[in-house]
Amino acid sequence: MRKQCRSLLLLHRLLRRRDAIRHYTSAANLTASVADSPVPAASTGIRSTLDRVDARKIVATPRLYHSLITACAQYKSLDDARTIHAHLASSQFAGSVFLDNSLIHLYCKCGGVADARRVFDEMSTRDMCSWTSLIAGYAQNDMPDEALGLLPGMLKGQLKPNGFTFASLLKAAGASTSSGIGEQIHALTVKYDWHDDVYVGSALLDMYARCGRMDMAIAVFDQLESKNGVSWNALIAGFARKGDGETTLSMFAEMQRNGFKATHFTYSSVFTAIAGIGALEQGKWVHAHMIKSGQKLSAFVGNTILDMYAKSGSMTDARKVFDRVDKKDLVTWNSMLTAFAQYGLGREAVTHFEEMRKCGIHLNQITFLSILTACSHGGLVKEGKRYFDMIKEYNLEPEIDHYVTVVDLLGRAGLLNDALVFIFKMPMKPTAAVWGALLGACRMHKNAKVGQFAADHVFELDPDDTGPPVLLYNIYASTGQWDAAARVRKMMKATGVKKEPACSWVEIENSVHMFVANDDTHPRSEEIYKKWEEISIQIRKAGYVPNTGYVLLHVDEQERQAKLQYHSEKIALAFALINMPLGATIRIMKNIRICGDCHSAFKYISKVFKREIVVRDTNRFHHFSSGSCSCGDYW
Repeated sequence: MRKQCRSLLLLHRLLRRRDAIRHYTSAANLTASVADSPVPAASTGIRSTLDRVDARKIVATPRLYHSLITACAQYKSLDDARTIHAHLASSQFAGSVFLDNSLIHLYCKCGGVADARRVFDEMSTRDMCSWTSLIAGYAQNDMPDEALGLLPGMLKGQLKPNGFTFASLLKAAGASTSSGIGEQIHALTVKYDWHDDVYVGSALLDMYARCGRMDMAIAVFDQLESKNGVSWNALIAGFARKGDGETTLSMFAEMQRNGFKATHFTYSSVFTAIAGIGALEQGKWVHAHMIKSGQKLSAFVGNTILDMYAKSGSMTDARKVFDRVDKKDLVTWNSMLTAFAQYGLGREAVTHFEEMRKCGIHLNQITFLSILTACSHGGLVKEGKRYFDMIKEYNLEPEIDHYVTVVDLLGRAGLLNDALVFIFKMPMKPTAAVWGALLGACRMHKNAKVGQFAADHVFELDPDDTGPPVLLYNIYASTGQWDAAARVRKMMKATGVKKEPACSWVEIENSVHMFVANDDTHPRSEEIYKKWEEISIQIRKAGYVPNTGYVLLHVDEQERQAKLQYHSEKIALAFALINMPLGATIRIMKNIRICGDCHSAFKYISKVFKREIVVRDTNRFHHFSSGSCSCGDYW
């Protein structure tokens, strides 16, 4: 009996969904076959057809207008949409709910949401499809609050949302900043018995994932009676956005075990997650999996693969992917430019940027931000100034991030006074980020006077930021002004500011090993420390001298040297040398800026042990080889 009831319930849902599909597609799904309609797909064809109607060579029918709308929707011409609308408004079919619904959908496809709203507002009679089409249009055109604002009126009109309505409302809720709206729509899906539908369930899951509520996303996923590729992709994308690389990879493997094939959306999410943790070997495995599955290297997924290789420390592979993407788009070019910037390859970035200009690539704000960053990291002050001035030549206005990067460019080069003048001449009020860039430069060049001035502005504009007090303390400590440093530390203690603990991690045989300074929690810590002692002896013989100036504590020289020895990146490197085969490139990630003494030690290690070492910190990549670093010691 229970089995029979369950079958009847399933049949009821399928029938209801069939009715909803019929109702919605009657006006909204403009991809239906119109092969027997006399409508050319080109703009001139539509206008020619309307002229023939006016000349009474063709009889106007609802089917003809719907065919015209379908053709226009395929190439998304807003002008032609308005032409069709004007002609329809003067015909005997004006006011047809079916055709008005089609117009709403057409306008939304062409980006004319305001026109769609006017059609909607002028309708004397609206059905479920009218509301759903406009809600979907708002959601698809990044107007989530407008989409959600239609819901009360629809419910007031005694109309029951269907699966398509809920899917669009949930998409809007996932993009909205309104708190709690997603839970309210979830409650409505339960009230109208749509929560068990696989498509609505997938939309629910995606909404919670986009809101960062992975606990609820997992709960919805687990309750789905039948899962599809969309639900799996939504869950994987959610974990990738959260930066949870380990769980993303786990879900990807689980998806395969359950018999669902990965799509380019799946791979894109997985590569994004891997890029976040810098797990190169796992990234290579997923890339190989994609190739074996027969997926083509489109720009969409190729961009994320390029980014993954670049952020995982393999610039060689990143370049190969860039060269192999057939139809490169702006994101492809920008991704490669950003990679050059992250590696401090300023000259290569300039060459790449000029190639973009030569090829006629439409440059955007991100393009200029990337080239300015590359110039900053590469010490190319003259070029950076020229590219900043070039922004307006492309009918773009510099944004605050561009100003921050120019301050960083001047500050890194030691031009602190020029940076100050640039800030004072900014057309908008400098933000905390602008002053923070100057403060960072003062830390680099040990300028306490300008540093204090910049820090005062940061404290005023963003008192909750914990970074600037630490930077100011470091400036005073590095210049031996211990009384001033003590005052800053006292202020930090009073306001609860704590320095972020440094940690480094390294990937070995698909496992990620993380370390902190003076770490003794690793099961092989004794072996690691012994290895570092051996390394230290050998590089000292080669000329390495510990730079105790990087120990920002008021202690004696012997204690300073001791504190330098077991920084997290050094422990990670010792572990890697124990476990990785001879000649293998070592890749280390760090959550803050690499220590200057560690930078010096790694140059010697790369020469003495004949190893290539790549370190990714919060600012950039450092590629150590044969006793030198790719940054040219300009960092």
